[in-house]
Amino acid sequence: MEKYWKIILDSYSGYYYYLKNELLQLDWHNYFYWLLGISLLVWALEILFPWRKDQAIVRKDFFLDGFYMFFNFFILSLIGYSAISNVGVQLFNDLLGLVGIKNLVAIRVHSLPVWLQYIIMFVLADFIQWNVHRLLHKSKWLWEFHKVHHSVEEMGFAAHLRFHWMETIVYKSIQYIPLAMIGFGIQDFFIIHIIAVIIGHLNHANLGWTYGPLKYVFNNPVMHLWHHAKNLPAGSNGVNFGLSLSLWDYLYKTAYVPSENPYEKLGFDQMDKFPKDFIHQEFYPWRK
Repeated sequence: MEKYWKIILDSYSGYYYYLKNELLQLDWHNYFYWLLGISLLVWALEILFPWRKDQAIVRKDFFLDGFYMFFNFFILSLIGYSAISNVGVQLFNDLLGLVGIKNLVAIRVHSLPVWLQYIIMFVLADFIQWNVHRLLHKSKWLWEFHKVHHSVEEMGFAAHLRFHWMETIVYKSIQYIPLAMIGFGIQDFFIIHIIAVIIGHLNHANLGWTYGPLKYVFNNPVMHLWHHAKNLPAGSNGVNFGLSLSLWDYLYKTAYVPSENPYEKLGFDQMDKFPKDFIHQEFYPWRK
């Protein structure tokens, strides 16, 4: 037990100093300024090439989504996610040790060229996330958490990171084992994550881009608007589940882009009863 308390204490102090360095030091691996720079760039694209030309530059819930963006990536870990995840990893490894498994790696990819390693990691991680995203829509319990993300009424880049912190737990828990089994560590994810953030920001932005024939490979703002649409095919649990890649939706017949209408109504049934502020949105799923 003492070992786990030490992990918790080290996690808090470690993340505090990490966050302090993020704010005070500027280098290529500084995630805080990457996120800020990507956000400003995509926001500029929205201003220069707006799809919904009458949508305000500072759209509805702009500041709420901005807060979610920094809460989910920085404040949450400071509150406790970093400690919980580190303890969870240690517990999992200790349980494996009890059954005689000392190394989870089953496939070693580090002998492959670096560029190929990153492609494998990007595609595999996105496929896992696509399946988790479908689960968030199919499970009635998880859908109550995912409603926070679908409560967006006007799409803009920052809507990308409006989501309940419980989604972080679900995504990371399910991703951990398959990615660990092929030898990928957290340090490998920085570049992949930055690419995913860029694509995710663009998907939620007020942009009418489809990328031509590449729309069958990469998710895009028009396709993702329909993921957030209120009116979907009868009997479906959702459509267009891809995060970075649209490939999976076309392969598994969940792609749905009936038109390129930029004013499609967004949300879900009884949106008028859903909380409008951060605190009540965070507590909403637990009350349900």
